[in-house]
Amino acid sequence: MTGKWIDISQPLSKEIAHWAGDTPFSYETAFTKEKTGSVNIGKITTSLHTGTHVDAPFHFLNEALTIDELDISLFIGRARVIDVSGFPEISRKTLEEFQLQGAERLLLKTAVPNKPETFPDSLVPIQEDCAAYLEQQGIFLIGVDVPSVDNPDSKDMTAHHALHAHGVHILENIMLDHVEEGDYELIALPLRIKGADGSPVRAVLRKIQGGEREW
Repeated sequence: MTGKWIDISQPLSKEIAHWAGDTPFSYETAFTKEKTGSVNIGKITTSLHTGTHVDAPFHFLNEALTIDELDISLFIGRARVIDVSGFPEISRKTLEEFQLQGAERLLLKTAVPNKPETFPDSLVPIQEDCAAYLEQQGIFLIGVDVPSVDNPDSKDMTAHHALHAHGVHILENIMLDHVEEGDYELIALPLRIKGADGSPVRAVLRKIQGGEREW
């Protein structure tokens, strides 16, 4: 029997870290029950790349799919969590140390602590040579527990482009410090925001026991 769902999302609050110069997250009760006579109504303002989120190809390519055009089945199904915290970089050589057959979606647990209120000083970027290897292994989604698959100061977005060229989609800022290695069911659905370059997600995992397979 499968276990309980595990939340791997960063909680959105005014304290959450964001990219320098980007729109910070904020929430306010725009209309109170006292004003409306019936209900409270909240309002949020945020960058689509704050907290746990999915990048659409349009994020880094003008002529590419937007978030509402992506197949939602990419973000629901079997995922494998691997611990790469002992490696100085994430390259093809790194990934070759792990059994990836049947993974479909790969979530990387790095050495960077999961601290949503602190933007990390350094990331563990995905090397370009990972992309073709992931495609060879049948993996079409990669998730990382840091804000980006590229270095924060990258302008050429090498990893983003390489992954896209090999059909690998991107989930960023997940939280895996409390998650063991293994196979899970993943749900990380982006919002259906027409024309958008990305979307926040509520990402959750549930352990697959033995030979069970997700729905």
